[in-house]
Amino acid sequence: MKKEYWFILIAYIAMQLSSIVGVPIMMGVGFGLGWRGEELQIKSGGYWIVISFVITLLIVLLFLRNERKQELVREHQSSVSTSVLWAIGGVFMAFFAQIIAASIEKAIGIEPGSENTLRIMELIQSIPAVMIVSSIIGPILEEIVFRKIIFGALYKKMNFFFAALLSSVIFGFAHFEPIHIILYSAMGFTFAFLYVKTNRILVPIIAHMTMNTIVVILQSYREEMEEFIKQAETAAFLLLF
Repeated sequence: MKKEYWFILIAYIAMQLSSIVGVPIMMGVGFGLGWRGEELQIKSGGYWIVISFVITLLIVLLFLRNERKQELVREHQSSVSTSVLWAIGGVFMAFFAQIIAASIEKAIGIEPGSENTLRIMELIQSIPAVMIVSSIIGPILEEIVFRKIIFGALYKKMNFFFAALLSSVIFGFAHFEPIHIILYSAMGFTFAFLYVKTNRILVPIIAHMTMNTIVVILQSYREEMEEFIKQAETAAFLLLF
């Protein structure tokens, strides 16, 4: 594996562990700004997530600066138009994989719902900038780390199934929700397939970004949507009579 990839992995791991130091620092800053109680905890954690993800993204792009030029002339890539179609189709594939995985989890007794998603939505309500992390920066980093680097390295040594399986399991554990490892693994398989099919890391990145953005929007307006559905059902019932 290229030395640049090792530096990227180290930067990503450091980012994941940085809250141990970064959040207390932000709490000190926040206390000086007048944050107290729950507000202090939420905003300190939220702002540190934004800061750490932005810094890590810049580091990753720095290490990949030469590779970005090679990406434009790499052989065996899908055409731009085909890649766009796969990126769009990949969104539907990702949601379909989620539905299947969620059904399997429910069948074996795992309760639906993600603590990780709930926590992110809570942070977004207090700090809207976190939406940029969850919808854009996070997917970019995750696809580079888990698909381009980890899956890419494994795929050179084994077939697609085992390379996708191992990288997807790592992807799942990296979200600190081992109970939903099936769900995260299903997503990992989908994005790995898109990467291999097109040989463009931008394709799973776009699909991942789009999926996350849709989820955030749906979660943000969940109450309004539920109310709208109730009103629509009531209107339909009245029309029947």
